[in-house]
Amino acid sequence: MEVVIHMHHAVVSGAMRKRVERMVRIAAAKLPRAVDAVVRFEQDGKLRRVEVILHAPKHTSLVASAEGPYFGPAASRAVARLSAQAVKEKRTPKALARSARAGTVRS
Repeated sequence: MEVVIHMHHAVVSGAMRKRVERMVRIAAAKLPRAVDAVVRFEQDGKLRRVEVILHAPKHTSLVASAEGPYFGPAASRAVARLSAQAVKEKRTPKALARSARAGTVRS
């Protein structure tokens, strides 16, 4: 899987780039056949934003973003959101229907 990192008006250390790449690879392992991921670091004054887009064939692109005063916590939240989406996307249609039926009340 290829991880592409973009930086817009931001200075990101090499250690942070490696850390985010590791986190994205772990999250992508939850989605079958993930092809690539794009990570965008943006800085606007004191606000830092991290956006992660994950692509896999036969799946919609998963997009997660988070903001914060530092890149580390923002990246962690964005990857956690992406991971939750990947787990939900991985479920089969049959399992999704089963969980939907379990939520209804039968009389």
